[in-house]
Amino acid sequence: MQINRQTLVGALAPAALALLLFSIGPATAASWVTNSPMGVAREIHTATLLPNGKVLVAGGFGSSGATNSAELYDPATGKWTATGTLTTNRGYHTATLMPNGRVLVAGGFSSTGSFLASAELYDPATGTWAATGAMAAARYGHTATLLANGLVLVAGGTNSTSGTLASAELYDPVTGAWTAAGVMSTARTYHTATLLPDGRVLIAGGRNGSFIYLASADLFNPTSRTWAAANPLNTGRNSHTATLLPNGKVLVAGGNPSGNTAELYNPTNGTWGITGAVPLARTGHTASLLPDGTVLVAGGFGGSYLSSTVLYDPVTGSWTSIGSLAAARANHTATLLPNGSLLVVGGFGSGILASAESYDPASRTWPSQGSLNAHRGAHSATLLPDGTVLVAGGTSDGTSSLSSSETFDPATGIWTPRGALTASRFGHTATLLPNGSVLAAAGWAGSYLASAELYTPSNQTWAATGPLTTARYAHTATLLPNGKVLVAGGL
Repeated sequence: MQINRQTLVGALAPAALALLLFSIGPATAASWVTNSPMGVAREIHTATLLPNGKVLVAGGFGSSGATNSAELYDPATGKWTATGTLTTNRGYHTATLMPNGRVLVAGGFSSTGSFLASAELYDPATGTWAATGAMAAARYGHTATLLANGLVLVAGGTNSTSGTLASAELYDPVTGAWTAAGVMSTARTYHTATLLPDGRVLIAGGRNGSFIYLASADLFNPTSRTWAAANPLNTGRNSHTATLLPNGKVLVAGGNPSGNTAELYNPTNGTWGITGAVPLARTGHTASLLPDGTVLVAGGFGGSYLSSTVLYDPVTGSWTSIGSLAAARANHTATLLPNGSLLVVGGFGSGILASAESYDPASRTWPSQGSLNAHRGAHSATLLPDGTVLVAGGTSDGTSSLSSSETFDPATGIWTPRGALTASRFGHTATLLPNGSVLAAAGWAGSYLASAELYTPSNQTWAATGPLTTARYAHTATLLPNGKVLVAGGL
């Protein structure tokens, strides 16, 4: 199966350096901070906040199609660790946190090109997956909603037998079995499902088998297990978002590449009303309710992959731009962490992404991370495989060069001195190599340098390696796909 993502979605001379180092004003505050990347690049995966505060990312599509890999993000350390693999490779599935702390993954599309009816459970205590009862209908592009009674409602989607589905099923965690839950008024996929305060589920939009964007909506009553048609949206939408606001209304945004409208559903009278337009039309984005009651919409696709992020204020009905993601992306996930920050992971932009980044709505500032052990500028900083940051060399006064190095541990906020470089230098480059070592090359130490050296994290020492053919400073260094490093230009 071919995934249609659009449907889803200058160098300074050393003598001038001293002026630069000590004339720069305070940095402008930034909202988004880059986090450690996942171990596996993926899109159309799921992300689930577990009771222990960690985030479980499972499945999705990687470079070789649907994957069965899963990994955990720990906000306390900022690191990713692999956890047990799913029993089946899958993407386009759903993941639902159950009241007992386990995660139910259902349906999706496999690596062999088949639609899946299978389901499985992740146990955070053991880090393992186990099969549970299969749905009556294979489906992907469906929704899954945890009801107040502890059952999970799966609705709609697509499969190869029936095409776009109107059917729904209920999962009982006590028996591990699925039972039929009626039929929606319209077959649909890529729709949204929102649990309303009164216990009903609002299904909105999506597309049908003819790829027509739907404005229709349905309401599921869990008491009678029946469906009723609801008033339609003002605009047909596909791969949009729906967010339950603190006032009980539902904000539906995006989902139509030719328009940037947003609208509100009022469950009291069952009506839809237009609200402020989202900056930039988009599909395949995320929408997250923040602790202050605002809604953050991030990324998506709108003719190109978007990095823009905007906030909706339900009090004023208006949107405000809050800066850009570090990487443009669609078909990613966004998870609100216990500390109030928002974790954005993976997706597709410049290829399938492993990158992650977070937003702090409380401060929108850079938090202090302690002090280095040495004053330094024109140094290098390299993220190591263990999640720490290696800072090496530099200058404290714009003239003399340093040989010291140190590492920063984001888990503790502590800087620790490490081994000294074999040659003091600043204006050099530092490149993380595939084997985990760091190559420091050239720079300045009273004269231009051609020397290079390697840092080994296991013993925290530096050792000389072969010199460059030309001494240089303020150059660039790029790791190539074959593992070699291209050094270019400079002074």
